[in-house]
Amino acid sequence: MSEIDCSRVGGAKVGSFDPVEAARRLQPLVRAHAEETERGRRLATAVVEALRSSGLFAMGLSSAMGGHETPISQAIRAIEEISYADGASGWNVMISFDTDLWAGFLRGASRDLVASMTRPIVTGTLSSPGQIQKTDGGYCISGRWKFGSGCENADVILVGAVLCEGGKPVLASSGAPQLLQIALRPSEVNILDTWRVTGLRGTGSHDFTIDNRFVSADRALPLNITEPFEHGPLYAFPMLASFAVAKGAVALGIARHAIDAFKEIAHAKVPATKNSPLRERPAAQIDVAHAEAIVHSSRAFLHQAVEEGWQELVAGKQIPQHHRALIRLAATDSVHRCAEAVDLMYKAAAASAIHESCALERCFRDAHVVGAHIVVQPAMYEAVGRVLLDLPPETAVW
Repeated sequence: MSEIDCSRVGGAKVGSFDPVEAARRLQPLVRAHAEETERGRRLATAVVEALRSSGLFAMGLSSAMGGHETPISQAIRAIEEISYADGASGWNVMISFDTDLWAGFLRGASRDLVASMTRPIVTGTLSSPGQIQKTDGGYCISGRWKFGSGCENADVILVGAVLCEGGKPVLASSGAPQLLQIALRPSEVNILDTWRVTGLRGTGSHDFTIDNRFVSADRALPLNITEPFEHGPLYAFPMLASFAVAKGAVALGIARHAIDAFKEIAHAKVPATKNSPLRERPAAQIDVAHAEAIVHSSRAFLHQAVEEGWQELVAGKQIPQHHRALIRLAATDSVHRCAEAVDLMYKAAAASAIHESCALERCFRDAHVVGAHIVVQPAMYEAVGRVLLDLPPETAVW
């Protein structure tokens, strides 16, 4: 692990940037445009500009690159607050945080591209990596990438591609295909209108393609997610663990929204064949209590695991493998337990929840899409259990 600069625990601007307060200030605007975001299958323009101006799209970017280098516990609280206003908007803030962290591992011309911009929106994906062929003076890159969340709003798009020679993958010393990483301008990719899905529709997570584009040799370097260029603890925190806890924050925000939406319904709705509001029914009271317990306990576990890992890094140590497993467990469990909390509220509201005009309808769809992401899928429970039993995780997303 690279040497950690402990003087950068909170980045250079920690005193002037409060991401949680910024997120809370933007909640009314984000929620007011949530329907526009949903229908357009991309963030509303007003939301994009507000998030950019607020600095929330630069939480994970290093201070050296003009970002806020926000401690991870503060960043995930801010992501939760935006997700409480709208799940898709929170997801896009989360994706920018993830790819800002990835930018902290870039070198050469790719890093220079990000650093040359003021308040850039950085997105990216490693899903379905394309191919990159060595050629005179550089490389030619082609392929189709999936899940390009926020690609329509991006200033920089990070991708991975398999290095090939003679049409065949070049194998690394581990025996796996060798991957290169590259930062691209939006004009260098072709976005396809593919994001027609159940939930998180407003994230704009379209596929995009690149067709035999030449890039100079200094732009494409070996994929690196383990040796950061930046030296603060934010980049020493295991990258895939950071990605996972950020998904947990989105789930927490959506579940909080669902609980509050149900409370509004329960105050006003008088069920058929009844003479009193839904809130007076014991079953509804029990469901709310269970949902609140799920969200509060999930948040507490997530933040405890993150903070304890962070303190290890601040002390100049690595996060022990067993504690890394607890971080991944807290993230995965919060995502799936929060979906359970949303389910409780959705079922308790009965027919009221099935209408698109009801906030619970969107929360229900969004909550279940969060859990489909590879870093928090149910299979992660097995990987965590293996590590806790002193076995290797046996997963590529550890």
